[in-house]
Amino acid sequence: MTKFERLDETTASEAALPLIAKSKAAFGRLPGLHAVMAGAPALLEGYQVLHGLFANGTSFDADEKTVVWQAINVAHECHYCVPAHTGIAKAMKVDDAISDALRDETPLPTPKLEALRTFTLVMLESRGRPSEAEMQAFFDAGYGEQQVLEVILGLAQKVMSNYTNHIADTPVDPVMQKFAWTPKSAR
Repeated sequence: MTKFERLDETTASEAALPLIAKSKAAFGRLPGLHAVMAGAPALLEGYQVLHGLFANGTSFDADEKTVVWQAINVAHECHYCVPAHTGIAKAMKVDDAISDALRDETPLPTPKLEALRTFTLVMLESRGRPSEAEMQAFFDAGYGEQQVLEVILGLAQKVMSNYTNHIADTPVDPVMQKFAWTPKSAR
C-alpha cells in the first residue's frame, strides 16, 4: 500500500501552515487525519470548513451529530474516525449508551435517534436517492427538510475523512487509542 506522508509545520507546504495552526488551536494537537490532509491543503481546508459547519451550524444536538457521524464512520468501517468520534462524543457529553449502540450496530436508546441513523444510512447506501417511504419515515420521526440537507452535509464531511483514512491507513492518534474499534465484519 502507498504510504501517505503525515506533515507538520516543519514539513508542510506554505499553503498548509495556517491550516495546521488552525487544527492545533482547535484540538491542542495535530490530529493524524489533518497531518495527512495537509498534503493537499485544499482538502484540509475543505474538511475544516465542513466540520465547522456541521458541528456548529446545523440544527442537530450533540446526540444527533454523533449519530450522523458515527453511522457513516461505522458503515465505512473507518478505523480512525470511529475511535476519534467516540472521544469527541465523550467531550460533548453524549451518553455512552449512544456511542456503544453506534459502534456495536445495536438499537439506539430512542426511536428518533434510530430514525436518524436509519435515514443517514439510507442516504449513504442509496447515494442520495431515498424512497418516498424512507423520506416519510424520517419526517414522521420529527425531522424535516432542513435535517435532510444537514445529513448531506455530514455525509460530505465524513466521505472526506473516511476515504482519506482508508487510503492513508492513518494511525489512530494516541489520545484516541483507548477507543479502538473493530468493524463488525472483522469480529
